[in-house]
Amino acid sequence: MAEEILRYEHVCIAYGGRTVVSDVSFSLPAGGILGIAGESGCGKSSLIRAAMGLLGSGGVVTDGAIVWRGRDITHLTERERQRVNGRQIGMIFQDAGNYFCPVRTIGAQLFEAARETERLNRQAARETERIAGRTAGQTPQDMEKFSRQAFRERALQFLAQLGFEEPARVWASYPFELSGGMQQRTGIAAAVLPGPELLLADEPTSALDGEAQRAVIEELRFLNRERGIAMIVVSHNIGVLYALADRLMIMQDGRVVEYGGTEQVIRRPREAYTRKLIDSVPALRE
Repeated sequence: MAEEILRYEHVCIAYGGRTVVSDVSFSLPAGGILGIAGESGCGKSSLIRAAMGLLGSGGVVTDGAIVWRGRDITHLTERERQRVNGRQIGMIFQDAGNYFCPVRTIGAQLFEAARETERLNRQAARETERIAGRTAGQTPQDMEKFSRQAFRERALQFLAQLGFEEPARVWASYPFELSGGMQQRTGIAAAVLPGPELLLADEPTSALDGEAQRAVIEELRFLNRERGIAMIVVSHNIGVLYALADRLMIMQDGRVVEYGGTEQVIRRPREAYTRKLIDSVPALRE
């Protein structure tokens, strides 16, 4: 059985005192894909954003624990959060293109994010040495300047693996020069290049047409299959999750109403609400 990397224990989330997620528990093994389905406002996006401390100023985990590799990360300091976000847990946002600066090239933004991750990695290594009572001297890696050219070559190779026919053009482009589907796929690259073990995807296909949706689904499958990246994918479209996830969790009004293997949930749903979601996708209904 695969090692557990993430566990939610009776998690409750509130905004301004109003509870939006109640008593949610689940676990995720290394390399697994969990799909979370439900209508807008059911709390599914808040649930995954809580793992990265991205609930905003009004959001708070009021009860329970979010355990990442055996450590409760529910209430981390800003410095502790920097060591987890991006480097260990990455996020793919809905409309990822909106998170790119419009006046800077894609390549420049990918490189800066990677360089910051490298800086944090070295900082964490030095602190580990200090805590262990060893002298944290400079290593050859510390002495070596983070190479833009080396990163560019790695990034272009990865963009090609994600199906971009002209990765060099994407690298040199501004966000507005790319289609919505290409922006979303570039957002996936930005989340994956730092090397996280877990990707949280918040409605990654909802703003895309059918062809672009298929491309994003195939890229997520590729990342899971070839790199072993675990995922939690949130969507109101249970058909997208059927194509991706090995386990499904159905949420309604902030609570889990059904949870199990994807085939089991789709073929033998126990709840009327789950059947309603399935009936909304003709291919699944048939």
